[in-house]
Amino acid sequence: MNDSAASASSATPSSPSARVPFSLLDLASVGTGETVSEALAHSREMAKIADAADYQRIWYSEHHNMPTIASAAPAVLVSHMAAHTSRIRLGAGGVMLPNHSPLAIAEQFGTLAELYPDRIDLGLGRAPGGDQATFTALRRTPSASEHFPSDVVELQRYFAGSNVHGVRAVPGAGTNVPLYILGSSLFGAQLAAALGLPYAFASHFAPQALEQAIAVYLRDFRPAPTLDGGETEPYLMVGATVIADDDADLAHHELRLAKIARIKFLFNRGRNLTDAEAAAQLDGPQGAHVDEMLRCAAVGTTEQVLTQLDDFAKRTGADELILAPLANDRDVWFGTVEKLAPSA
Repeated sequence: MNDSAASASSATPSSPSARVPFSLLDLASVGTGETVSEALAHSREMAKIADAADYQRIWYSEHHNMPTIASAAPAVLVSHMAAHTSRIRLGAGGVMLPNHSPLAIAEQFGTLAELYPDRIDLGLGRAPGGDQATFTALRRTPSASEHFPSDVVELQRYFAGSNVHGVRAVPGAGTNVPLYILGSSLFGAQLAAALGLPYAFASHFAPQALEQAIAVYLRDFRPAPTLDGGETEPYLMVGATVIADDDADLAHHELRLAKIARIKFLFNRGRNLTDAEAAAQLDGPQGAHVDEMLRCAAVGTTEQVLTQLDDFAKRTGADELILAPLANDRDVWFGTVEKLAPSA
């Protein structure tokens, strides 16, 4: 949110009652020097904080073959976090449906819905969530994404209780788990609009098509029937990276470290870049690429971040913001969640 950051210190954030709902995206990031077990323990603690602080929901996103991300199995994370919280909605943001059969996902999230009624969401994406080697290990091919629209419809039918190809999802049938279409391109916006489903745009890391995708979604939205006899309405969720701290300089330092880590991941070219080598690229084309990826980042003091988020929500017309805390420093990471809490 670089265009609003400059005036953030002089603007005043909206009152909590006037603000759109805040939710969280947790990648279960494995920080520097952490084990996977420690990272998951941090995620559990964050879920407890969010549960007590009136966040709307927490989502976990399917990623594979990434040593710094431990969210390969969203359904397992959702189950664990649901057992340690009492109110907050939990879900996948998302399951990469081409990696799975619709039946398997219906059974997994149907089981969760039976265990934790009215608390489970299911966001669906069509990206692989990994590289070509991951596709091979999952026994899938890139062409599986071509069936994404029909797979979403099949999943809907399972949750509605229909027999599909002579098969009924048990658990799953009759749970009507809420579905959300995720995306960072026009494809997801078009599909969400065609099916009358909520749409979540991944602007926290891929904002290039944000404005166009929103316009397509709202223009082409076709209401779908609801269980109570009504019709669905457009529901737009947009992602934002967030780092908030009492010390604005520290928050911006954490953003710089995150950019360095992103450059090391994206531009290593077969070798491990040092921090110094990656930092040297911050002012070059690689740095510009990462800057664009993080264009929808709200960084600074609590008041500055809230002002930037309020402006972002107004500019996009979002019904809900999905916040992705980014700081590698766990004190800043936890602090960001606490400082931006709806109940704060």
